[in-house]
Amino acid sequence: MRARVFVTLKPSVFDPQGTMVAEALHTLGYAAVKDVRQGKYFELEIDARTPDEARRIAAEAADKLLANPVIESYRIEVEASSAGAAA
Repeated sequence: MRARVFVTLKPSVFDPQGTMVAEALHTLGYAAVKDVRQGKYFELEIDARTPDEARRIAAEAADKLLANPVIESYRIEVEASSAGAAA
């Protein structure tokens, strides 16, 4: 099973990289972009029997390594099968 982990800074944490990207977009003429928050994205291929088990394993990995729980939060999506994916 494939688990996707999206890690972002908590809303209360200042995001200087996101601010710089937003300013660059404004310079390029994208005035409609009001805010940018940057983050990290991970894809985990997990040998699990159920989506719940895959989610649990991904959450443990995020808690222990992928995210800093003091300043970051994360969201997990589990795809039950990666069958049919092109190699």
